[in-house]
Amino acid sequence: MVPLLALLAAAPLAVPGPVVRVFVGARVIDGTGAAPIEDAVFVVSEGRIQAIGPRGQVKLPEATYLFDLAGKTVIPGLINTHGHVDETVGLGPWPEVARFNLLDQLERYARYGVTTVFSLGGDGPQGFRLRDAGAHGTIGRARLHVSGPVITAPSPEEARARVDELAARKPDFVKIRVDDNLGAAPKMPPPIYRAVIDQARKHGLRVAAHVFYLDDAKGLLEAGVDFIAHSIRDRDVDGEVIRLFKQRDVCLSPTLMREVSTFVYESEPVFFSDPSFLREADAAVLAELREPKRRQSVRESRSAQAYKAALEVASRNLKKLADAGVRIAMGTDTGPPGRFQGYFEHLELERMVGAGLTPRQALLSATGEAARCMGLEGQVGTLRPGAWADFVVLSGDPLEDVRRTRAIESVWVGGDAVRRK
Repeated sequence: MVPLLALLAAAPLAVPGPVVRVFVGARVIDGTGAAPIEDAVFVVSEGRIQAIGPRGQVKLPEATYLFDLAGKTVIPGLINTHGHVDETVGLGPWPEVARFNLLDQLERYARYGVTTVFSLGGDGPQGFRLRDAGAHGTIGRARLHVSGPVITAPSPEEARARVDELAARKPDFVKIRVDDNLGAAPKMPPPIYRAVIDQARKHGLRVAAHVFYLDDAKGLLEAGVDFIAHSIRDRDVDGEVIRLFKQRDVCLSPTLMREVSTFVYESEPVFFSDPSFLREADAAVLAELREPKRRQSVRESRSAQAYKAALEVASRNLKKLADAGVRIAMGTDTGPPGRFQGYFEHLELERMVGAGLTPRQALLSATGEAARCMGLEGQVGTLRPGAWADFVVLSGDPLEDVRRTRAIESVWVGGDAVRRK
C-alpha cells in the first residue's frame, strides 16, 4: 500500500490504476438537507465520490493519498441555475465570442466555488462545445449547460420552427422572455409562448421563462413552463400562483442580484472593499463604475429606481414562496456587464438569507435543490456516492453565517483542485 500523505495540495505520485484521494476530518454539508457529517471521510476516484461517511465507517482503499481537512467545512460545488457565459468583457461586449473568453469566465466561476453554471441565453457553438467537453474528464473549470439563443418569433408557426432548429443542437433548456422591460419593449404574447412550450415538449426539452409580472407567471405555469427564471416583482404572490408552482413542481430562480446590479453603482458598493471580490476584480472596470457621471446617470435612471423598488417585492415573494413549499434554485443572471460572475453568487445567498430564508435553505437552493430543479440530481450538487467530486473547502461554517461560503480554501471539480489566481 502506498503511504498516506498528509499534504492538502500535494501532486499525486505515479501509481498503477486510477488515482484515489481520501479526504478526512472535515465537517461535510452534503447538499441533501441532512445533518452535517462530523469528522467525515470521503473517497474520490475517477472524478467521483466513491464513499462518504463519518470516520470509522468508511474503509480506506489501497493506493490512497490523504488530505487532512480537520477544522474545515466542505460543501458541494455551488450551482448557478441562471447565469450567462458569453461575449461580455469588462463593461462591454467582446467583438467575437472566443473560446478563451468563455474559458476565462468558467474558470472564474470555479475559483469562487461555482462549479456548475446554466447559461440561459446567448450561447453559440463555442458554448455548446464547452458544454460537451465538461461532461467527462478533468476540466479545471465550472461545468457548463447551455440553452442557445433566446427564442423569439412573430407568430406561433415561426416559434415552432425556431424550436425545431434549436432542438437539433441539443440544448439543455429552451429560453424565452415574457417581459416588457418596464413598458419599454413588446412582450411575447401567450399564443407564441404556448407554441414554444408545446413544441419544446415534443422534443423532450424543458423551457425556462424570464418573467416580471405575476399574471405572466400564472399564464406560463398554466401553459406548462418548466422553470421560472426570475422573481415575480410587480406585486405580492397569491394562493393561485403558489398552487400552480406546486401542481407541476416548478422551481423559481429568484436572481435578486440582477435587481441589485441595476442600481447599486449609484454610489460605492460595500463589496468594493471585500478582499474576495477584489481578488478577481479588474481595476479598470472598478474605475469606470466609480465615474461620477456614471453614478449620476444611475441615480437619475427611472428603470434603476423601479428595479430597486421591485427588489423589495421580489424579496417578500421569495420568502412567501419558500414558506409555501415552492422549490427555490439559486440563480443570479450574472454575465452581463456589472454582474460579476462567481462573486455575485455569494451575494445572492446573502440576499436570500436577508429575505428571510435560513442559511441552510439558501445553501440547499445552490446545491442539492438546484441539481434537482435542473435535472442533475445524483450528478452534481450533493456529495454522495456516484456524484461528481465537485466540492469547496471552507475555513468557516456557512450554516452559522452564509457569508462564510466566501472563505474558500480550495475548490475541486471532478476530484481535481482548481488552480487559484
